[in-house]
Amino acid sequence: MFNDITNSNILSLLILSLPILLTTILYHLTRHPTTTPCPESHPFIGNLVAFLRNRHRFHDWVTDMLSTTPSLTLQVNGFLHLSHGICTANPTNINHLLRQNFVNYIKGHRYTTVLQDLLGNGIFNSDGNMWSSQRKIASHEFNTKALRVFISDTVRLQITKSLVPYLLTARDDDHTTVDLQQVLRKFSFDNICNVAFGVDPCLLTSSVKDSKYVLFVRAFDVAVEHVSYRFMSPLPVVWKLKRFLNIGSERKYKEAIETVNQFAMDVIKSKETQISYKTNDDLLSRFMASSWDMGFEDEERRKFLRDIIISFILAGKDSTSTALTWFFWLLDGHPHCKHMIHKEFTTLMTSSHHVHPLDLTFDDLKDLNYLHAALSESMRLFPPVPINSRLTVDDDILPDGTFVGKGWFADYSAYAMGRMERLWGSDCREFKPERWLDDNGVYQAFDQYKYPVFHGGFRLCLGKEMAYLQMKSVVVAVMHEFEIEVVGGGGTPERMVDPPYSLSLVLNMKNGLHVRLKKRQQSSEAERAKDGVTER
Repeated sequence: MFNDITNSNILSLLILSLPILLTTILYHLTRHPTTTPCPESHPFIGNLVAFLRNRHRFHDWVTDMLSTTPSLTLQVNGFLHLSHGICTANPTNINHLLRQNFVNYIKGHRYTTVLQDLLGNGIFNSDGNMWSSQRKIASHEFNTKALRVFISDTVRLQITKSLVPYLLTARDDDHTTVDLQQVLRKFSFDNICNVAFGVDPCLLTSSVKDSKYVLFVRAFDVAVEHVSYRFMSPLPVVWKLKRFLNIGSERKYKEAIETVNQFAMDVIKSKETQISYKTNDDLLSRFMASSWDMGFEDEERRKFLRDIIISFILAGKDSTSTALTWFFWLLDGHPHCKHMIHKEFTTLMTSSHHVHPLDLTFDDLKDLNYLHAALSESMRLFPPVPINSRLTVDDDILPDGTFVGKGWFADYSAYAMGRMERLWGSDCREFKPERWLDDNGVYQAFDQYKYPVFHGGFRLCLGKEMAYLQMKSVVVAVMHEFEIEVVGGGGTPERMVDPPYSLSLVLNMKNGLHVRLKKRQQSSEAERAKDGVTER
């Protein structure tokens, strides 16, 4: 009897598997012929085994594979060929994806299925008219002088009243180390909340452990971590089944989203009661003023505003803090670059008669060419968003001859691009800010499709200049006050070979960045900068 049951189960399994096998065979017989390399792929299982084996070093694995291909492009095959796509580090292909054939490469269901609960129809998760209307409003607002001044003033205020005092307090205890990544994340959250909806959570300095802001940021982090898991899941059917059954991580995700939604709606409703919100400078007030003419009902308009604000929090909370974390890690391993940055802003302060770096204006900060180069170089090697994806609407041929089928995903890896010798030369894996400077020491930007850290084309990041402003302000304020020593050593050339990142939507540093802080001796440093003495 047992044998009969076993044989029956095997027969049932074969019958159930037959449609999948026939579909796979039919696909191979009818698919468009392609010569695009597909490293480490096997029949039926695709790239699954190699992915699981290299998941802990995913971005470096992708880099290794792309570097061996003729045109820096490879094909990706999913398990049982249920999904197909390409990944590229070719600037010409990226230009094609993001500009030349923009309408054929959309966010699509691959994004919306994973991110709908968190981002809704926000600017980072939408296409078509919904995206263009938000982009139009945001583009107008980000180009106003009033918003630039508001963001600049907000950053200065946050640095003065929270970041520097917090670090000074931590420095007073000689035996205490500080997780600088966590500090920067809290600072960035406080800052983006001020910019996004005019509220200061004081997350960095508050000792209240169960405030609504703390609960929100915890829920937000849980949600972001979970959608990262969804994106990287080799078998999406697993998380979809858990979502259907409302169990495990999907249940926790649902609870986190409820907290995020409640927080966002409370902020919006509170703002609606403020008669003066039409004259406020925060992003929510600006979008509220613009949304009245868009024909929304009250709840529909609130949902529209909720999606926009959550999108901006996602963009501003972790991207700049991640970029700064890797930046300080790299500086600790490159002391000459550290000295050059300190010398540059100290010299600028002397020549402009400013007594403190926070007195430097927006235009002053633009003159910090070496710092701008060092930040750009850090993000070249460690982009906050290491990989991006699009969905293909119709069959297409990329400029390098790669076939991309309808419904395929099309990924481009900023992380891999920064490590391509064919793009950056034999020193591509070295941290060299000088590559961004001309013979006169003036910063020179590279083509956005060679350096897609801020994306490119029609979706080029609107907050790019504001991000540089915030990062420069933080760097000069922190380096003016402190000497920073990374516990266990920073990003030396040897450690850069195997960087300690975790797999998420953003390139977080695994286990944080633990540092010791030492108060900088201002007078002697100022004199050395004035005299032009350099460290070796």
